[in-house]
Amino acid sequence: MNLLYNIWRSTLGRKYLMALTGLALLGFVTGHLVGNLQVFGAPDLINGYAHFLKGKPVLLWGARLGLLGCVGLHIAAGFSLVAANRAARPEGYAGGTSYGSTFASRTMPFSGLVILAFVIYHLLHFTALQPGINGVGDFSKLTTPLGGGEPVPDVYAMMVLGFQVWWVSLFYLIAQGLLFLHLSHGVSSMFQSLGLRNQVWWPRITLLARIVSLAIFLGYASIPVAILSGLGREHATKARSQLTQAGPGPKAIVAPVPGLASVGKEVVR
Repeated sequence: MNLLYNIWRSTLGRKYLMALTGLALLGFVTGHLVGNLQVFGAPDLINGYAHFLKGKPVLLWGARLGLLGCVGLHIAAGFSLVAANRAARPEGYAGGTSYGSTFASRTMPFSGLVILAFVIYHLLHFTALQPGINGVGDFSKLTTPLGGGEPVPDVYAMMVLGFQVWWVSLFYLIAQGLLFLHLSHGVSSMFQSLGLRNQVWWPRITLLARIVSLAIFLGYASIPVAILSGLGREHATKARSQLTQAGPGPKAIVAPVPGLASVGKEVVR
């Protein structure tokens, strides 16, 4: 406990915590993207993947609790360092910005908070399956026989129906854009905090951070864009029928879905 306390009291220690927790979160974001990109395959692909994870509760909840701890430490260390920097320099820089700062670095607290808000919404949407926030209906009613066998949650249908709602996709894309900004600065800062910056490698590290951030953004953004463009439309139509036949749910509200006129004129909430 004394060691952790001493680390936290040290500015350098908090920078190390931010770097290490950021590295863990970057690993999760990358792994999560690889899993989500399976939506471009057959429905059984991502449904089988989700069923496998759900069948390993110790692994799943261990990862969730570990990530929750990383998020908490990352946010606490970040705002603590911002407060310490402001306390050390109560007067602003001439011209309003510090030398060498970028738009991404200056908006790190803001982008981080919006990303956190999105993560909370995303968990309520696709993990807790709260029907009142997805613009469609009760996703817990969506099941499908995996490989023609036992019924499992139809994650493929949840993703397609979820992102067919334009404002959900818009929020998702905005959050991914802010994640790109956050990572483009955060990844390079991680190397600097760990003492890996030098004149030779720093330009390459900065370029690597931008490439990684852009790749993650394009990967995540491709999912709602593809769905709004028609990916999984036939499967979504069958899933929407399943929601209707499953019994009474939330009140139906007419909600136009751009580009999906051939599917129907309403989305059932």
